[in-house]
Amino acid sequence: MKRLATVALTALAPVSWGSTYAVATELLPPDRPLFTGVMRALPAGLLLTALARTLPTGAWWWKSAVLGTLNIGAFFPLLFLSAYRLPGGVAAVLGAAGPLFVVGLAALVLGERASLRTVLAAVVGAFGVSMVVLTAEAGLDLVGIVAGVVSSASMGAGTVMTKRWGRPEGVGPLAMTGWQLTAGGLVIIPVAALVEGAPPALDGRALLGYGYMMLINTGIAYWLWFRGIGKLSATSVTLLGPLSPLTAAVIGWAALGQALTPVQLVGMAIAFGATVAGQLAVARTPQPFSSTEQIDRNISMDLSDKRVRR
Repeated sequence: MKRLATVALTALAPVSWGSTYAVATELLPPDRPLFTGVMRALPAGLLLTALARTLPTGAWWWKSAVLGTLNIGAFFPLLFLSAYRLPGGVAAVLGAAGPLFVVGLAALVLGERASLRTVLAAVVGAFGVSMVVLTAEAGLDLVGIVAGVVSSASMGAGTVMTKRWGRPEGVGPLAMTGWQLTAGGLVIIPVAALVEGAPPALDGRALLGYGYMMLINTGIAYWLWFRGIGKLSATSVTLLGPLSPLTAAVIGWAALGQALTPVQLVGMAIAFGATVAGQLAVARTPQPFSSTEQIDRNISMDLSDKRVRR
């Protein structure tokens, strides 16, 4: 029951991210995705860091910079580049393939065993998403495809390394989220300035949209996401990813008047079923270690033991 509650709370993150398209198209200035990335990440990061009242120390300065770049600073621009160069459906499918990166990296870096059911759940989930978002007119662009694949790989690597490094002793997920969002926002600023120029003028609708994106869509959502990574396996967390495009489709139907075809409805059922099946498969898969932190602790104890073990 405790695991179920953790999964449910973590799932709220991709559900929230599913509202990004609707908010961006209805409230935010057009053609400013990088500025939007900065407005999502940096204010939220500074706010969470201030609330946590904790700054990184020692190696955590560069670790936070690496994680912030993987999860935010590189992920956002590459995701936006993919979205601009590809039809939204193709970009969404590339994003839905992210769990496959995590399954492989988690096996290599964390020792998380991926069962056949888990791999099938990731593949079927991506297939279900493709039924929801792909259209017959969808075209392909090499730069867009590469950007989409690398963005998924970046987020996947960030998820795995967030799990691998854990958190400093006495530091909670609020501070860790704040550090990463701040670092990621700082990485995007020079890119946004170079590509998009000066910030646009903001009206009341834009301020409302950015406020939502900063507080709910990014601050709270990423806190729930990183909290989930600390309590669940990396594979379990990433298998929740298809909930984002599914939520976007539901919001498009309910709020924007976009029709859903029978094929899309079947795809939604398949993707959601794969997400649930993936969680059940991960829960039943025995893991060789309880956590990466325990691995490091055991190694440290062994190295510090003065007795020579024969």
